[in-house]
Amino acid sequence: MKVSREEFESLVEEALHMLPEHFKMALDNVEIIVEDMPHDDDLERAGASERKSLLGLYTGIPLTERGAWYGMTPVMPDRIQIFQRNIERFCKTKKELRHQVLTTVFHELGHYFGMNEEEIRSAMDDYI
Repeated sequence: MKVSREEFESLVEEALHMLPEHFKMALDNVEIIVEDMPHDDDLERAGASERKSLLGLYTGIPLTERGAWYGMTPVMPDRIQIFQRNIERFCKTKKELRHQVLTTVFHELGHYFGMNEEEIRSAMDDYI
C-alpha cells in the first residue's frame, strides 16, 4: 500500500499522539524522521542483512543509560528512522499501514526508553 510522504508522515504523527502521556512527557532530545529505505550504515548499525526487512531504527543513548553527564556539553539528538517503503511493502490496506506505522514507532521508542525486545512486546500489548 503506497501513500505520499505527507500522508505517511501524518501516520507517524498520529502514532506519536497515541503515546500515553507519561511517555510523551519523557521524550527529550530525540528526532523522528521518515526515510524511504535504510542505507548501508543503517543496516550495519541494526545488524540487519536484508535492506527490505528493516522497518525502523533507533540510534542514540537510551534514557536508562543517560547519566548526570548527559547534556553537560552539546549532544546530538537521538534518531528514530522510520522506513516508509519497507513498511508499505508489508501492508495491503490503509488499516494495515496505520497499524504497522504505530507498531514500528512504538517499537523504536521502546529502544529509546531503554527497553529490550521482550519489554517492548509486553508494553505494546498494553497500548496497541
